[in-house]
Amino acid sequence: MATEKMFTVVGTSSQNGSVKVRFANDLVSRIKNLNKHGHTDINLVELPKPMTKMESLQYLQTQGETFLNGDAGYAVASKLAEKTKVAKKGEVKVAGVKVAAKATKVAA
Repeated sequence: MATEKMFTVVGTSSQNGSVKVRFANDLVSRIKNLNKHGHTDINLVELPKPMTKMESLQYLQTQGETFLNGDAGYAVASKLAEKTKVAKKGEVKVAGVKVAAKATKVAA
């Protein structure tokens, strides 16, 4: 199983009227890069520990009004819903299924 990438910075930024959630591992570099590419309303925070995208989105939702209101709040909630849906796709539910295994001989 592949390990999930960990991030130390998460937040939102706006470009051409579209607000998106951003992940990074270096706050200063990420802000410079977003500014360079014309992003506005950049709001990034350093996480208390390295986290996966799902964990960092859940953390953002606990951070008060900055990430819960307006377009930024919608972007965070949408991304979290998307990540939750993807995580649930990996789950396998088996209920009331009997499986009979047959031994087969393989000629050498």
